[in-house]
Amino acid sequence: MKLDYKKTFLIGFGFFGISVMWTLYNAYVPIYLQAGSPTFNAPGEVGFGLGAGLTGVIMTLDNIAALFLLPLIGLWSDRIWTRFGRRMPFILVLAPISIVAFMLIPVAVQMIPPELSGQVDHLGTPLALFMLAIGIFLLAMAGFRTPVITLMPDLTPSPLRSQANGVINLMGGLGTVVATLGSGFLYSMGRMTPFAFGGVLMVIAVLMLFFFIKEPREFESAAHEEEGLGVLRSIKRVSPEARRSLAFLMGAIFAWFVGYNAVETFLSSYAVSELGMSTGTAPLLMGVASLAFLAFAIPAGYIAARFGRRRTIVSGLAIFGLLLLANFFLRNATLIWPILVIGGMGWALVNINSLP
Repeated sequence: MKLDYKKTFLIGFGFFGISVMWTLYNAYVPIYLQAGSPTFNAPGEVGFGLGAGLTGVIMTLDNIAALFLLPLIGLWSDRIWTRFGRRMPFILVLAPISIVAFMLIPVAVQMIPPELSGQVDHLGTPLALFMLAIGIFLLAMAGFRTPVITLMPDLTPSPLRSQANGVINLMGGLGTVVATLGSGFLYSMGRMTPFAFGGVLMVIAVLMLFFFIKEPREFESAAHEEEGLGVLRSIKRVSPEARRSLAFLMGAIFAWFVGYNAVETFLSSYAVSELGMSTGTAPLLMGVASLAFLAFAIPAGYIAARFGRRRTIVSGLAIFGLLLLANFFLRNATLIWPILVIGGMGWALVNINSLP
């Protein structure tokens, strides 16, 4: 039994498109929300002047939407069948909605007069359109992300899913790299350009899925459910010490992803406000870290095989944490680049080995 790499890469285009749009969203939306604030230095940029706290709350809305919508859409798509398949209808309906909403985000920012930048009380119409676009984008993305991701297990035999998951994650990483490395050039052509670029790539990704991926009418629903029940039964059978270790492990995973997501959300804001980078070039920082992560993903697996996953993960967390702490004190626009390269490698030691 061999993995069909061609089919898996085609499925991965869906995750590629999603990663492109999420990366651009996380790079630019926090800047637009904070630009114009006296505490946020972004020369030449207009925005709504919100504080970092409220910006963080708004940037968390996607996770809240995903928490409720992802399992519901997954269950719904499991139970239907149309002439387009069971996952494809959600993709065909919700992906275009997300693309339109995504491209409305810079339109709302364009409506802000430079002299009113940061004066949120006088920006009712742009703010309303901005928040409406964000809300629709987040709901639509949460709605079709599960069907896109679920295509892989639907079309891949269980023994090959680990390999297929590696391909899917590679495509997602490539999406992040493409979005960030191209952002500086695209943003120099206008605020709308990166968003149009992301929308076009998402359209291409959806068309690739529609024309080249044929869903099976039957899939392993019962097997998935039994597998999940089996995991729960196994947890009940293990010793209290093992359950305690599992609880600590899950707590650790939760903690390091909270920390990583905080860095990811505010990295572009930090680059603009603290390091003096332009809005267009700020996302390059995440691109460099993502490239280092991708390049070190396979070596990270070999290192874990040689020294053990626990030691490898702890080493990666130590590297990542110490570099962030060092950068807090250095705040240097030149040193941030090697810091993020090594940090991306450290994060690979953690992320590649944290889950089976």
